Amino acid sequence: MTWSHVADAAAAILLFAGCALTLAAGVGITRFPDLLARIHAAAKPQVLGLLLVLTAEALRVRSWPVLGMLLVVVVFQFLTIPVAAHMVARGGYRTDQLNRDLLVVDDLRDDMAAAAKAEKNETHYDD
Repeated sequence: MTWSHVADAAAAILLFAGCALTLAAGVGITRFPDLLARIHAAAKPQVLGLLLVLTAEALRVRSWPVLGMLLVVVVFQFLTIPVAAHMVARGGYRTDQLNRDLLVVDDLRDDMAAAAKAEKNETHYDD
């Protein structure tokens, strides 16, 4: 058995695992009850699934230019998906698009109440 056969077998396993995680993310987006759970399903397994698929591609192609491009894709995905998920969840929270009964801990409610209180007590001086 050569290195090429081992890399191809590993690529097939990683590709299958990545596709399974991506499928699980899609099912979670459609089946979960509220916005926060759907955002979690969209961000976490989707990023890991994409990482596994791109790793499988790198093992299968074995080319430095392709590996560089895949690395750029991974870096941008790691930078943008968590930020986008956070912003969507925060916007959904502020517009009351989630079921607050499902929250176990709601730290943002306390922070927003403290910010509103501080804004209310703030004095403005006109020159």
